Amino acid sequence: MNAIIAKARTLVEALSYIQSFRDAVVVVKYGGSTMEVQANRDSILTDLTFMSCVGMRPVIVHGGGKAISRRMQEAGLQARFVKGLRVTDAATITLVHEVIQTVINPGIVEELRRLGARARGVPGETLFRVVKRTETDPQTGETLDWGFVGDIQAVETAPLAACFEAGDIPVITPLGRDAAGQLYNLNADDAAAAVAGALKARKLAFLSDVPGLLRDPQDERSVISTLRIKDVEALVREGVIDGGMRPKIRSAMQALEAGVRKVHLIDGRLPHSLLLEIYTDAGVGTEIVQND
Repeated sequence: MNAIIAKARTLVEALSYIQSFRDAVVVVKYGGSTMEVQANRDSILTDLTFMSCVGMRPVIVHGGGKAISRRMQEAGLQARFVKGLRVTDAATITLVHEVIQTVINPGIVEELRRLGARARGVPGETLFRVVKRTETDPQTGETLDWGFVGDIQAVETAPLAACFEAGDIPVITPLGRDAAGQLYNLNADDAAAAVAGALKARKLAFLSDVPGLLRDPQDERSVISTLRIKDVEALVREGVIDGGMRPKIRSAMQALEAGVRKVHLIDGRLPHSLLLEIYTDAGVGTEIVQND
């Protein structure tokens, strides 16, 4: 009986959040190691199904780096990264499109449907208008060129509005096209932030394999629960925000500046981490917010 009462208390705690978030758009970046373990996949996609069933409007932007790397190895292509981004030549962009569009995206859609959700694959090239990414190294003056990797200039939201109208969860691929129709690979964090900003989402959640932003990378108990934009620069100087966390924080800041209310860094390995973050008082992970 006590266990049943505890469950009822949890539902009552969630009630006000369910009411508050009805019709709210929540964009979830889903990728990396969270896609590789079936238990994690089941938990995350179940959470998204629940969110949709109680009236929220979840949007998934997925990656596929590990699956792409495996397919490249099978094809005899050497993976190369510059500043954490995959260098994408003509052969690689063809392979990336094949893996993401015909394997990963349909797989996510099918799993959501199996769980009882309505879901629809949305090719990123129908949403994202991009330009070729280039950058000058501030130390060497060298022009960095990632090949067919794009920077997002605009997001077409009409296909997403059609999904919402039909009650479907949009599942978006990280691909875009330039004005000439050339296909480009996109960083999935950037794609999720761009979608969240274009939709003025209530929340943007990055799922990863760490509990959040850690003050001490060796101590998973050192999660910074709230990060304000004004504190980012100091934490970069201190080395707290470093490595793969830097582009995530950059994308989070861009989303907040575009009108997203909150950004969350959530551990996708934690069972039902999305529901814990949204529907409980305590929450989990790191929330990134505007300055007070």
